[in-house]
Amino acid sequence: MNTDTQLTDWREQALQFERQINQTVIGLQPAVRNIILAVFARGHVLLEGNVGVGKTTLLRAVAQGLGGDYQRIEGTIDLMPADLIYYTYLNEQGRPCVDPGPLLKHGDTLATFFFNEINRARPQVHALLLRAMAERSINAFNRDYHFPHIQVFADRNRVEKEETFELPAAAKDRFMMEINIDMPSGDTELDELMFNPRFHDTDRLVAGVANSGIYYRLNELAQTLQQHIQTSPKLHAYALSLWKATHQPQQYGVQLSDVEMPQLLMAGASPRGMSYLIRAAKTSAWLEQRDHVLPEDLQAVFPVCMTHRLFLNPMYAYRKEQLLPELIEGILDQVAAP
Repeated sequence: MNTDTQLTDWREQALQFERQINQTVIGLQPAVRNIILAVFARGHVLLEGNVGVGKTTLLRAVAQGLGGDYQRIEGTIDLMPADLIYYTYLNEQGRPCVDPGPLLKHGDTLATFFFNEINRARPQVHALLLRAMAERSINAFNRDYHFPHIQVFADRNRVEKEETFELPAAAKDRFMMEINIDMPSGDTELDELMFNPRFHDTDRLVAGVANSGIYYRLNELAQTLQQHIQTSPKLHAYALSLWKATHQPQQYGVQLSDVEMPQLLMAGASPRGMSYLIRAAKTSAWLEQRDHVLPEDLQAVFPVCMTHRLFLNPMYAYRKEQLLPELIEGILDQVAAP
């Protein structure tokens, strides 16, 4: 089978997977599309939203549909790094035992690692997770454990701030995307969620997602996809301008109300972040049945790939919920596309 045929077949599977998820969690189509892009670009995903909007159900449905070995851990104030590696207990004979924790239980076949309420965990836990995300390995019991297939999904709710810890910049930068989940706004979707018994039992709902069995082939597919989808010199120049604009937006004519633009940013996007942006854009082009990237592909994934990588100076940080979306929109408006 040639590469074009292979990528076409995989695209059909990806779109079928997307349709199935959209039938399981309704009213979240933009978020589902972004998750599909991250999965096929092999990037980690952070979800943020209010309580009860479907973050956990969405991630559970995605993990169920992808297949592969799955582990989940709950972020709590007393969670320690060792809790990811092992747990101790007394067996039936009253003897102490040590079993592998969620990161080690499945060894190198671990596929999806879901960290629920990640902002409730301590920075020490974030540091351990950071290595697993960045290097796909950790060191424990005097040896290295490798996770070639691991994909981390994490979520946090934006309401409660007590007993929570802000993710450090290095941890945020390891997530390809941060996706905001808002409740469905359409009356039809809300009526379904409230009155259709199908959505009242989330365990049964998630169990109804068919296991596609595609997970362990994703690394090979992603490598083929990234090599096959082409980018032009003009697109390279456009992407470079977008990156520069995340550091000095005023140089591109971006102006925000009541802001001294030279003092706005403490840090812009990292080179790693731009690499993730290109990977996501190539995957977007592939889903749109193209073998080359257009400016529209970059623009489609720019907000979810870049917003969490821009850090405001303290004097403006209290307005970040307002300023960051305006800044992203301003950059896309002001940087000329080829």
